[in-house]
Amino acid sequence: MTTSSPLRVGILVFDEVEVLDACGPFEVFSVASRFAGAEPGWRGFTVTLIAASTTDHRVRARGGLVLTADSTLLDAPELDLLIVPGGVTTEVERDRVVVDWIAARGGTPTLASVCTGAFLLAEAGVLTDQEVTTHWEDQGDLAQRFPGLRVTDRARWIGGDGLYTSAGISAGLDLSLHLVGVLSDVVHAERTARQMDYAWRR
Repeated sequence: MTTSSPLRVGILVFDEVEVLDACGPFEVFSVASRFAGAEPGWRGFTVTLIAASTTDHRVRARGGLVLTADSTLLDAPELDLLIVPGGVTTEVERDRVVVDWIAARGGTPTLASVCTGAFLLAEAGVLTDQEVTTHWEDQGDLAQRFPGLRVTDRARWIGGDGLYTSAGISAGLDLSLHLVGVLSDVVHAERTARQMDYAWRR
């Protein structure tokens, strides 16, 4: 990979987002970027939290953790990778501004969901008839609400060709490490997992 500006990773955050669904991938890509200066030719990553709002940068995650995003839907940068985490997505699925924003970002080179973030990608029409997964507790509901999808529990994450879904929480870490490998190389992903003391389940 030639040396140039870092790859841009955006993580959508909203009230009742699952903390590790959002912050787990944030940690993976930020840790991976620590090695960028020591690895000739590797671009690294910049990670941006994007609030699911047009006015407010602050969201309250599940359990009460307050996150302050870098941008809102109105000033979010162009991205190379958009990650849509899960949590309690009932309200945000009903927010047409958010859903339409996700739909408009459907052309992002790589899109991924963690856990119930798959519901948001489906609501936005990004997921239509693919094989997908989500948290085991929500697989039946996803299949019922979006019958065109082929919902499976055969793997912790599913995808390729720029579109990925994963099961809950720690599966988002596994998928994020896979994406580090895809967007840079597997050596960087392995080094990142080791630095995090994380047993990467591929």
